[in-house]
Amino acid sequence: MEEIDIAAIKKRTIRGVLALTSRTLIIQVVGFISNLLLTIFLSPTIFGVYFVVTASIAFLSYFSDIGLAAALIQKRDKISHDDLKTTFTIQQILVLSLVILALVLSRNFGSFYHLNEKGVWLFQALIVSFFLSSLKTIPSVILERNLQFEKLVIPQIVETLTFNILAVIFAFKGFGVTSFTIAVLGRGITGLIAMYLIAPWRISLGVSKNSASKLLSFGIPFQTNSFLALIKDDLLIAYLGRVLPLNQVGFIGFAQKWAFTPLRLIMDNIIRITFPSFSRLQDEKNLLSSALEKSVFASIVLVFPSLAGLVVLSPYFISLIPKYSKWEPALLSLGFFAANAAFSSISTPLTNTLNAIGKIKVSLYFMVFWTAATWILTPILIAVYGFNGVSIASFVISLSLFAVIFAVRKYVDFNFLGVIKNPLIATFIMGTVLYFASRILVSDFLSLSIMIILGVVIYFLVLFVLAKDQLLADLRFVKEHLK
Repeated sequence: MEEIDIAAIKKRTIRGVLALTSRTLIIQVVGFISNLLLTIFLSPTIFGVYFVVTASIAFLSYFSDIGLAAALIQKRDKISHDDLKTTFTIQQILVLSLVILALVLSRNFGSFYHLNEKGVWLFQALIVSFFLSSLKTIPSVILERNLQFEKLVIPQIVETLTFNILAVIFAFKGFGVTSFTIAVLGRGITGLIAMYLIAPWRISLGVSKNSASKLLSFGIPFQTNSFLALIKDDLLIAYLGRVLPLNQVGFIGFAQKWAFTPLRLIMDNIIRITFPSFSRLQDEKNLLSSALEKSVFASIVLVFPSLAGLVVLSPYFISLIPKYSKWEPALLSLGFFAANAAFSSISTPLTNTLNAIGKIKVSLYFMVFWTAATWILTPILIAVYGFNGVSIASFVISLSLFAVIFAVRKYVDFNFLGVIKNPLIATFIMGTVLYFASRILVSDFLSLSIMIILGVVIYFLVLFVLAKDQLLADLRFVKEHLK
């Protein structure tokens, strides 16, 4: 493992942003086309099966390394071979135990959710894919800690292309749920091969008591945080699969997927880069403060307008795309999930900063609150509003953003209002124009495309007028550190 100085951190962070942005552009274009085709070829019930089964498998991943990978990335000191060997060995013991247990119980899982044989096969394929993914952890950690994201993105692109191409081809051929089964296995195999070609690591087994002790002091609270996120999100989906018809779970999955797409597209990349970067800057308070402001701005400057445009124009997509009217019941949930995503685009970078500077217990307290609130509010609101209650509960809980801001400012001084003001104003103006103009002008795909372009132009023109100096300063910063 190499150690890098402040200048190298800045340079690699900027290059990482460009690498992940390029990767994300490719992945999202592929994902958008794939999701559009799959929602045409497949029924809401099939999507409900995939949504529930995927969430159930995600349950296993939270027990797979008890936070050791994150501890390696966050660690202040240089990581050793003993650290890597210990992490890999403990992880594989946990993973293999979970894989064997899950395979043995796969038929019981299918009976519990009333899945047919093909649904059980999908579950088993995801278990195998889970094991293959665990083998990529150490090479991925090494690349991530060294901020070598331009290499890290290659296996991810390979996985995405493999999964989406296979899923669409077999869905078109009428394979139904089996389309996902084939795609999941293809993704797991090609991703593993690509990772070891890019970042070879000689597998080593053994446990160092000293390494394990140090890594677990951060890893256990971190994984507890992740486990609570599992209970809050993925286990909730498993619960929904029991209390709601699968077609309604499909509506929830549809709304959540589209509403969170801008968040996943933009914010996930920022989190992926800033966690190792902020970990390296945890003793440089001034640099950390500036970096936090830039990361929040980078998140919301694209997330806010994307969400506003999605909510305003989604009814026209529903009416214009063939066979898409079946998703109309999901529009209300889409709006509430989008509001949740807007608040999350701010709160997630902030809690990520707490983790990066070692304040993992503070973010853990928030996760305890969010988990409890989710499980209390969601059943109540489902009883009142039906399946839309899930999205309404998520929006209400996301209002706790302001408590997160207060907590983070105890450790890192940053100008919250200064960061969000201009993107918020530009988004409001753009959204208002789109809302009224679309009601008059949108009648087909051409007019809808023109409306999207109009929204983009209005947003960036307003933003440039309001934040010209800040935007130019950020561009100079990027240019300087790419030299």
